[in-house]
Amino acid sequence: MGESRRSRRTQAIHRPEESNSEVVRPSPSPPPRAREDNATIAKRDILKVRRQEADAEEAFAGVLREAVETVGQAGYRFLVLGGLASSLVGRPRWTHDIDLLVRPDDARDVLAVLRTAGFSTEETDPVWIYKAFKREVLVDIIFMVMGGIYLDDDMLNRSIERDYDDLRLRIPSAEDQIVIKGIVHQEETSRHWFDALAILGRADLDWDYLLRRARVGARRILALLIYAQSSDILVPSWVIGRLYEEVYRQ
Repeated sequence: MGESRRSRRTQAIHRPEESNSEVVRPSPSPPPRAREDNATIAKRDILKVRRQEADAEEAFAGVLREAVETVGQAGYRFLVLGGLASSLVGRPRWTHDIDLLVRPDDARDVLAVLRTAGFSTEETDPVWIYKAFKREVLVDIIFMVMGGIYLDDDMLNRSIERDYDDLRLRIPSAEDQIVIKGIVHQEETSRHWFDALAILGRADLDWDYLLRRARVGARRILALLIYAQSSDILVPSWVIGRLYEEVYRQ
């Protein structure tokens, strides 16, 4: 009898424990037809996006041509500014709007000319910018850049021509674009900073002219040039030294 109890205890001790954990089974694969449908939807979405991008590029090029030709044929002097201009001398990048820099005295007349050509227009801010719209493309009519930069004779005389989509555009010199980009840069518009760095790294620059134009925002341009040099972009030390003296000699 004692032996029988020991045998039962031994059986109890060595009895395998039952597992309470749930067995996780892999989710069933979707049927082949479902996978094909998903692939078709993804492909359709990609094609739709590409069509939209192509339509946007076509609209941009068409409105750019119309705006440039309309203002030019009306006899007003202007330069194409912004991301489009910087991409023609620096790094390529897409921009969704068109910036035209005009003289302050011409701004309202330029807006009227575009209105006559079928653009929707608004006198957005009498201090520095008006806007025109066509085919969902925005045209900024800028007559004062932050820091008090205007379209003056120096900028016009130093301006250069570049081709974009079979259209001849007149844009600011590389030096003027560096100054403009360096001054208007803000935390939320870091693209301007990197546009300026790209131009510094690619353009053959007239450093004396850049220094003269940089006086309007010398501290910001000094910071830009020091950063560029620290990033192994070729900026002569004498340029930084002269700008530093101009900023801090007082």
